[in-house]
Amino acid sequence: MNLPPKVTDRAFERLAEIGAADQGKALRVAVEGGGCSGFQYEIALDDPAEDDLVLEGNGQKVVVDNVSLPFLENAVIDFSEELIGARFVIDNPNAASSCGCGTSFSM
Repeated sequence: MNLPPKVTDRAFERLAEIGAADQGKALRVAVEGGGCSGFQYEIALDDPAEDDLVLEGNGQKVVVDNVSLPFLENAVIDFSEELIGARFVIDNPNAASSCGCGTSFSM
């Protein structure tokens, strides 16, 4: 069975901190061809579209389009605060390999 991605409380809290829902925006997580390993993540604040999968928590929304969804099965969308900077990160069990930048992967 295909499980949709999960979003951590920390990621939803961060969206609340930046006031995403107040602006009518959701965090869009998409997978696109390209990057150093074949696919790359596009993560941006965007308007939810009609056919998006919507993941809600803490009054915030994370959306994934139909094309990206199979690439993100069982993935975890999290927010990480590290020395190199704070960013949304994706822990994807489907990725066979990824590169050092963490935004590109192959399957």
